[in-house]
Amino acid sequence: MARLVFDPEVATNTAAFRVNCQPTTMETNNIMVSDQFQKVPLSESQLDFSGQPYSVCVLKVGYCLPQSDGTFKADGTITLITGPKTILVDTGGPSDRDFLLMSLRDRGLEPGDINLVVGTHGHSDHIGNLGLFPAAVMIVGYDVSEGDTYRPNKLAHGHTYIIDEHISVVPSPGHTGQDVSVQVKGTSVGTVLVAGDLFECCSDEDSWRDLSMNTAVQEVSRQEALRTADIIIPGHGLPFRVLRN
Repeated sequence: MARLVFDPEVATNTAAFRVNCQPTTMETNNIMVSDQFQKVPLSESQLDFSGQPYSVCVLKVGYCLPQSDGTFKADGTITLITGPKTILVDTGGPSDRDFLLMSLRDRGLEPGDINLVVGTHGHSDHIGNLGLFPAAVMIVGYDVSEGDTYRPNKLAHGHTYIIDEHISVVPSPGHTGQDVSVQVKGTSVGTVLVAGDLFECCSDEDSWRDLSMNTAVQEVSRQEALRTADIIIPGHGLPFRVLRN
């Protein structure tokens, strides 16, 4: 079961509210069911989604684990998209630097090979290594930049930012005021959504609201994601499949 961690001294900071999204065998065997959707958690062996022209690979599965002393250990999911463009979605926290570089090199990539880095929102466990990619176009929340040049866009007005016909950056606010997700069409499993903390994990139904700056807005974003994605990669847990009833 997902467990909520609450620190009353920092209750105004959404980063202080976290759920335990480390999957157990019991959780990965469970199917989360609603009237419209079923969410089926995938296993740790199901982190690569091939496709044409883009493939998606989860380099690191995010987690959030409460500790006995009242602290918690947490890190965000890191996802690599390869194809005509090479895209990194979330870079993990600062402590992931060496892991991230090694993971890229294991796939024949250097930081300069990354064309686009997307930070789904501005929390440090998701954008802690942006400095490794100075040559890449950056999308962090609703800001789109290349070096010191910022590009006009309409993400803040609810419009999708289109990378090409297969890749789009979709505004998905609620967890913070400027969350985005990355939609990848045409993979072997259908449409993959790299969702950041729009979903903490597959089994977050009882807890995501406590992490949200705007629950009503996030509920709309979540429902839209469930309507359109076949696979969702959450910010702090294993990917899950969406089955529509």
